Amino acid sequence: MRVYVPLTLSGLAEVYKAGELGPAPLRAYAVTPGLREWYVSDDIEELEYAALSRAAEASLRLLAADPAAPRKRVVVAVDVDDKAASAVPGLDEATLGQVSLAEPVRLTVAAAVHVDADDARTDVEAAAGAVEAADRGDDDARFTVDGAEDHELLWFGVQEIPGLLP
Repeated sequence: MRVYVPLTLSGLAEVYKAGELGPAPLRAYAVTPGLREWYVSDDIEELEYAALSRAAEASLRLLAADPAAPRKRVVVAVDVDDKAASAVPGLDEATLGQVSLAEPVRLTVAAAVHVDADDARTDVEAAAGAVEAADRGDDDARFTVDGAEDHELLWFGVQEIPGLLP
């Protein structure tokens, strides 16, 4: 199962230094039954993109909590055994596609790292500042968060992590 772990660039630096994603329990996003029901698609690539998008929005929440972190969303894609990830119960917007990993995951098994391009910084910074209000139902804030989602995350191999770090 492919899972998507939300981080910040500061968090990615810590993960790189430690050699693993952790500590457990680790929050991630994946194609869960709830996500399948919500997205209404049988196309696995579309479903995985939806899970990646959920992780990217979770990265915004991490940025909101860490004003010192560079204003880029970061998501690490990792393949784990299906039994390693437990779906978080509930079909509400906050837990849709969310899974919990009971054990840390070695960075060497990561499939890819997804990071915003430099031209997304302004929109990501605004979205990080608006994500909490969007979660409370503020439509203007939701529009701002959606502005960050207009930027596609770039794909990087794990060996490229040192070049991504601040």
